[in-house]
Amino acid sequence: MAHPNLQAVGREGSGESVPSSIDLRQEFDAVEIAPILAQLDRELIGLLPVKSRIREIASLLLVERIRRKMSLANTYPTLHMSFTGNPGTGKTTVAMRMAGILHRLGFVRRGHVISVTRDDLVGQYIGHTAPKTKEILKKAMGGVLFIDEAYYLYRPENERDYGQEAIEILLQVMEAQREDLVVVLAGYRDRMERFFQSNPGFRSRIAHHIDFPDYSEAELLAIAELMLVEQNYRFSPEARDAFTRYIALRKTQPLFSNARSIRNALDRIRLRQANRIVAHLDRVLTSDELMAIEANDVLASRVFSGGFDKERTEP
Repeated sequence: MAHPNLQAVGREGSGESVPSSIDLRQEFDAVEIAPILAQLDRELIGLLPVKSRIREIASLLLVERIRRKMSLANTYPTLHMSFTGNPGTGKTTVAMRMAGILHRLGFVRRGHVISVTRDDLVGQYIGHTAPKTKEILKKAMGGVLFIDEAYYLYRPENERDYGQEAIEILLQVMEAQREDLVVVLAGYRDRMERFFQSNPGFRSRIAHHIDFPDYSEAELLAIAELMLVEQNYRFSPEARDAFTRYIALRKTQPLFSNARSIRNALDRIRLRQANRIVAHLDRVLTSDELMAIEANDVLASRVFSGGFDKERTEP
């Protein structure tokens, strides 16, 4: 059954009249998606192709909503998506904002996001996978199911792997209940392509493929400064220059995760700043001192001596 907000009006025998015209501005303002799009612009530095695609999808769904009001639509659009790109490029954030857009336009009932990986869906013994997968799907209904590193569901090299069972359940629900659930598959671009080649049922159900590019060095610096502002810190001019050098070095090292690596680096810088401050107890602190990140707080990183920072692995 279609979402109640999207039921076509004015069908024969309904007793309701079909509008011959609709004020587009009034309809756009009524669904209140502009604040979400503005929030996405504030939250994500760069990513212009991604933001443009999200606006295109929002426009498509707004028009679809209007077409339904005017009894011009008789099928439900496929909304499942694929987000490809390296870690730390904003895929989870975009999924959350997309859920808000879908909810306000009436294409999902609740607008929440359930984020999972293979371990949340696939069991370890016979009879374990189906209930795990179905429980996750139950929680996600009415919103968005975000499956990170989705390609790990498929492990053909292990004949006793239960990922295929989870895949079959997902495919069935993605088709049969696409009016009540949007699935977003996410992961590295090359691995996702191999996954789709091995599982054509997924590709046929995905309407929107969105690629998330890596951030430039200038964008990563802007992200760092935005994160600091949100936490009431700021770089001194010398520290800003040092962090610019840090970014250039860190990008060449293993396990670099874009904005996630920047966040982790700032966490370590804040630790060093706090240690520097507390090293001299007999004084009165000013707010400027508490906010200032100095060059030495940055330059103490092992990256500058040829090592590399050990990072957290969680999103």
